[in-house]
Formats: sequence, structure tokens, C-alpha cells
Amino acid sequence: MNVRHIRAVARKEFYHLIRDFRSLYLAFALPLLLILLFGYALSLDVDNIKIVVVDRDKTPLSRDFIRKLDASSYFDVIRSLPNDAAAARYLDEGWATLAVIIPPDWTENMRADREASIQVLLDGSDPNFGSISRGYVTAFIEGYNQNNLLQYLNRQGRDPIKTPVEGRIRVWFNEDLESRNFIVPGIIAVIIMIVAAMLTSLVIAREYENGTMEMILSLPVKAGEFLLGKAIPYFFIALADSLMAIFMGQVLFGIVMKSSFLLMMLASSLYIMVALSLGLLISIATKSQLVANQIAIMTTYLPSLLLSDFVFPRENMPLILQIFSAIIPATYYIDILNGLFLRNLGMDYLWPSFLVLCGMLAVMSFLTLIKLRKEGMS
Repeated sequence: MNVRHIRAVARKEFYHLIRDFRSLYLAFALPLLLILLFGYALSLDVDNIKIVVVDRDKTPLSRDFIRKLDASSYFDVIRSLPNDAAAARYLDEGWATLAVIIPPDWTENMRADREASIQVLLDGSDPNFGSISRGYVTAFIEGYNQNNLLQYLNRQGRDPIKTPVEGRIRVWFNEDLESRNFIVPGIIAVIIMIVAAMLTSLVIAREYENGTMEMILSLPVKAGEFLLGKAIPYFFIALADSLMAIFMGQVLFGIVMKSSFLLMMLASSLYIMVALSLGLLISIATKSQLVANQIAIMTTYLPSLLLSDFVFPRENMPLILQIFSAIIPATYYIDILNGLFLRNLGMDYLWPSFLVLCGMLAVMSFLTLIKLRKEGMS
């Protein structure tokens, strides 16, 4: 393999890249925008649930219940309404997610040791948000009941009742349960696919459309040299974008990598090469920039975003999509990112994902070389 040939092809591609404003925008401006949007706008956390209250009891005990509900970080009591119809209207218009209705005899039943019911109306139009909201309000009511029971036993001079099972829950890896801690690292996989696969899917197709591919095929440049020269500029651009994402994640969002930075660079380099190989294969197979760009979006960007265990868990997908996600490179790269950023894992645990990415790189590189040699390049 001739280094001079590789350098000449890489220099030619680099000159074309810096003269193409659209490619530079896609390479740097779009990843920066994605980091900001995903970091600030996309959140799977459920907090500040908007609640309206109908207090028909109007006693100190009912007002205390509402104050404690509003004091929770998960709830936000936005309005106290006069009747049930007004609460239903707030739910219908989407101004509130929960409506709590306290009946007029609530305090009387509490003090008489009778069952005291509270009606909770929940907007279930978003099943995920609704189920989590229901869990939060159920936990709040259970905690309120337990506190009242302890106060009652204390007034009676009795010992507190010890429950037979006491759950002591400790959260590992993402102690604050913030979705940002896995969304920001996961966006690196999407960024690399945009820069590496989508941009390289145009480079050889552009040569065909400009009519310069025939001249390139007549040059004493081997297929491997040509592919390496085409890929080198985009490799360093994608690597710079991944470093920028790591830096912005730490500075803007406080997300610090728990494991080895060198292992992160090794995984990113391997994943970039997989994405480059896939983009070059698409470019050679289509020979059209428009078709190549559309295929690249459908086969790289969208699957990396939707089917790679990034936003939606693979376990909740239909079986056919679980099988399809197994051949998506981002699935294994995101697994590595989670291990490095959240779990502080090393190569002892992450080697299966590395091995799969190596196999994907070998297969796609082989297919790309075969396809280019069929076009007449030695």
C-alpha cells in the first residue's frame, strides 16, 4: 500500500471538504446543535407534575395535605378550583395532568378512624407519563398515611408498628435518575453516524456524478488506498466531534466519564471506522448523491436514534425490531458508552461489544473493497 497515494487522495478530499460550506455545516454546526437540543430539550424525567385541587372539605387538615403535596419536588399545585367540572376542564384542555378532589367529610372520617377517600383524576393520554405520575401520587399518599399512622400510635402511647419487609433501595450508576446522564453520552453515537456515514455516503457518488470516477479508475491507485484516502478527513472530523461532545457534556451538563478516557477513544475510533465503511459502501452501491443521502438517513441515522437502545429500551420492542437492532452498530457503541460513562467498566466487561464492532468493520470493509474492484479498480 502506497502512502503517497493515500496522502494524495486524502489531500484532494480535504480541499473539497473545506470548500463545501454545506459539508462543513453538517460536520460541525449540526452536531453542536444536536448536543444542545438533546441535552436541554429532550428529557425523560417526570417532575413538576401540574396538579389542580378541589378542596370541598376546607379544613386545616385538608389544607395541610395540599401544602405537603405542593412541597414535593414531583408535584406543582397550580390552582385551587371550586368544583369538579372546573377540574375536568383543566384536564380536558391539557392545563393539568392530575386533579385531586377532597370530599367534604374527609377530615371527619379521618378523626373518626373511618375510611377517608380522595379522588385522583389522571390524564392518561401519554401512557408513560401517566403511569409514572400515578406511581408518584400513590407513593405520596402511602407516605402520608404512614405518617398519620405513626402520629396516631404516638398519641395512643403505643410502639410503632414494624413492617415485616423493609425495602432499602440504593440506585447504582445513575444515582439521581436523570435521563440526561445517558442521553448526552448516547448522542455521540448519533453524531458520529451523521458525520461519518452520511457525509462519506456522498464522496464516491459525487465522483460518479461529476464524471471524474473514470479518470480515478485509470490512475495507479489501488482500491484500499483510494478508500483510506477518502475516509481519513472524515475520521478526524468525527473524532473531533466526539471530543467536542465529551467536553460539552462535562462543561454544560456536568456529565463526567467514570472509566478510562483512552478506552473511550479506542471505542470511538472503532465505531467511526465502522460508520465510514458503511457510508462508503452506500456511496459505491448507489452512485447518486440524492439516493445515497436518503439511504444513509434510513439505514444509519434513524436506526441509531430509534432502535439502538438509546431512547427506547430494546426489551420493549417487537421481536422483529429486536433482531434488526442486533445488526445496528450504534447498539454496541451505546452499550460501551453506558459502561464507560455510568458504570465505570473496563475491557473485561465490554469486550463483546468491541468484538462485534470489529466484526462489522471487517465485513463492511470487505464488501466495499469487492464492490470497488468490480468497478475496475485494482
